Amino acid sequence: MIQNDHMQRSERHKLIISAVSKSSRTVEELTALTGASAVTIRRDLTDLAERNALRRVRGGAAPAKSRGATYPFDLRSTEHPATKQALARTVASMINPGDSVLIDNGTTALAVAHELTGLGITALALSLHAAAALAAKPGNQVIVPGGPVNHDDLSFTAPGTADVIRRMRFDIAIIGSCAAHPDAGLTVADWGDAHVKRAALKSASRVCLATTADKFTQTAAHQFATYADLDTLVTTTDASPSALAEARLAGVEVLTFESPPDQ
Repeated sequence: MIQNDHMQRSERHKLIISAVSKSSRTVEELTALTGASAVTIRRDLTDLAERNALRRVRGGAAPAKSRGATYPFDLRSTEHPATKQALARTVASMINPGDSVLIDNGTTALAVAHELTGLGITALALSLHAAAALAAKPGNQVIVPGGPVNHDDLSFTAPGTADVIRRMRFDIAIIGSCAAHPDAGLTVADWGDAHVKRAALKSASRVCLATTADKFTQTAAHQFATYADLDTLVTTTDASPSALAEARLAGVEVLTFESPPDQ
C-alpha cells in the first residue's frame, strides 16, 4: 500500500481501473488501495468516468459497460514505451518511399507513425495523433478521413471513415487491436472501430498487426478479423506460444524480437 497522495497520477489511475474492472469498488476501498485521500479518489473517478474507463455510482465506481481496452489513451500511451518503439521500427522497415499506407488508431500505430515521419509516403491516418506525427516533417502526403473525432484518442471510427477507406488502395495497412486471443481472433471494444478495421483489411495488399504480448491473452466485444486475415504479425518473443503457432498455421509471417526493458 502507498500511503500518500503523490503516487504518479497515471499509476494511480491504472490501479483504480484494474480494481474496478473486476467488480464495483467504494471510495473507501480505493483509498485503502492507493493511499490517496477520498477527495483525490473522487476526483479520479469523475475524470475516469468522463473517459468511459469506468462508471461512477453512488459511493464509488463500477466496471465500464464495454469490454476491451478501457484505459484512456493517455494512460495506454505510457505502457511498454520501449517495446512499442521497437515494434514500430520493425514495421517501418517494411515500408518504402512511395508506398500507400494506412495507419490505424492506437498507441502502437502512433509509434509507427513517428518512425515514418518524412519518409515520402501517402498515408491515411485514422487518428489526429497519427496524422500530426506523419506530417511533422515535409515529405509525406497525409490524409485524414474527416467526420467526427473520438474525444479520448482522437480517432476516426464513424461510418464515413469506412467509406473513405474503401475508395483507396494501400500497399500495406498497419492495424492495431485491443485483443488478439487465438480463440476469439482480433477484437476491439468499439463497434465502429471494428467496422473501420474490416474495411482496412479489404483495401490493403498487405496487412500487418504490431502488438505487445499481453494482447494475446485478452478478448474484447467485437471481432473484426482472424489470424488468417493477416499477412504479417510483429510482436515479442514472450508472446503466447500457442497464439504464435496458430498464426503460423494460418499462413502468417511472424516476426518476433526480445522485449526491451521498459523504463
